[in-house]
Amino acid sequence: MSLLGIDVGTTGCKAAAFSAEGRCLASAYREYAAVPLKDNRVELDGPFVMRCVSEVIAEVAALTAADLITALCVSSMGEAVTPVSADRRILGSSILSSDTRGGDLLTPIIEQFGRRAFYDINPNIPGPNYSLPKLLWIRKHQPALYDRADQFLLWGDLVAFMLGCEPVTSYSLANRTLLFDIHRECWSQPILDAAGIDREKLARPVPSGTVAGTVSDGVAASLGLPRGVKVVVGGHDQCCNSLGAGIAQAGRAVCGIGTFECITPTYDHIPASELMMRWGLNVEHHVLPGLYVSFIYNQAGSLVRWFRDTFARADWQLMTAGEDIYDVLVREMPDEPTGLLTLPYFEMTGPPEFVTDGTGVIAGLRTSTPRGEILKSILEGVTFYFVESIQALREMGIDTSEFIATGGGARTGRWLQIKADIFGIPFVRPRITEGSVVGAAILAGAATGVFADAAEGVAKCVQREKVFRPDPARHRIYVEQYEKYRRLRALMRGLPDAAEGGVGRT
Repeated sequence: MSLLGIDVGTTGCKAAAFSAEGRCLASAYREYAAVPLKDNRVELDGPFVMRCVSEVIAEVAALTAADLITALCVSSMGEAVTPVSADRRILGSSILSSDTRGGDLLTPIIEQFGRRAFYDINPNIPGPNYSLPKLLWIRKHQPALYDRADQFLLWGDLVAFMLGCEPVTSYSLANRTLLFDIHRECWSQPILDAAGIDREKLARPVPSGTVAGTVSDGVAASLGLPRGVKVVVGGHDQCCNSLGAGIAQAGRAVCGIGTFECITPTYDHIPASELMMRWGLNVEHHVLPGLYVSFIYNQAGSLVRWFRDTFARADWQLMTAGEDIYDVLVREMPDEPTGLLTLPYFEMTGPPEFVTDGTGVIAGLRTSTPRGEILKSILEGVTFYFVESIQALREMGIDTSEFIATGGGARTGRWLQIKADIFGIPFVRPRITEGSVVGAAILAGAATGVFADAAEGVAKCVQREKVFRPDPARHRIYVEQYEKYRRLRALMRGLPDAAEGGVGRT
């Protein structure tokens, strides 16, 4: 028997099967691109993404005929909702979190509650990136679609629904809508009433690890799955990633490096609102009972992909099978810290700043600057974004003596060394870096009795591979570089104290 973990992200989806002993038996990946529209709007083509998901499932199923899949679980990005009909038809695209549509429609609702009162129900810092603003925009500007849709499903829920299950959502994904009451663990009727959103258009919230049903016989046959595969409710990708990094208890944090980089600390309680709001942090359920997480995140892999497409498109298109353009580009990076400064504000940022109108900056360029140095400066700037947040984690009692790194970026040792050198903290790479699919598989195994509990799944599936320790000399250089980064950031943000030489905290 084997367990299938699936992860649906902003720029690609992956699936991997694991044996009951924790070995990865097979994996598959498909990349897709968001659809850019005018006025900085960006969507995912729902039917196309679902076809990609079906392809990775079918590919892994074909490779595990000797270890038949018995259960599967889905990890996914948050926020983006997809309109569907009761007969399992996708009716439209998914508006991504980086799309700011609906932000103006959210403001009156927050003002009606007050920011603190709203946070006490749904502990997120409200902004246009969540699902509620998108639903408000669709209801106002596409009323026919809003009325025709029986439900708007988050991506983890959508995959399970299209496999044949009834529409349910995990507490962690429900939280990303701004409509979920974290204390009552249900949709907030006061927020629904204020927003005018119909409760029946939302999936029923349940705990992660709940068995939602089985893959329908027809879908199983089309994907090459055996009959009766159980579908287990997963969760928000960063929550699954935390479990897949081996974090099954409070007090530790994982650094997931994917399209976004996200540092995810874990708590055994809901932290005090005052502290969390001061640091601009959210709270949501972990995928394990009794645990909660926060997210400190910003652009990461999306900027590397932009660099690839902008500076190396010709090289990439000429490469032969088996070659990796990222390996080529990383080899071009200098060993020592660069003299460049990159501000990673190319799109709307995450906490603690939530900058919606910033722009990316690469300062210090000369005609002699090679592209490898530009790439390294991007990786440095992405890391600088999180430096001040480390203090917030310590203040909240999180162990910052080391970070476990996961995601596609964790496969690049040079990137992890940059992070270790800037933070002055060791970074640990696990044997399997795709933490979201590992965490989803562990949930599937714990829910169906393959593992006694999640802790046994972690013990079998998660092993440390390598530790990247900070270089003291480089760390000292980066401490000086960070002060320059702060001053540049202040100047670009137009802060009043920038003209006086202050750096300020944004």
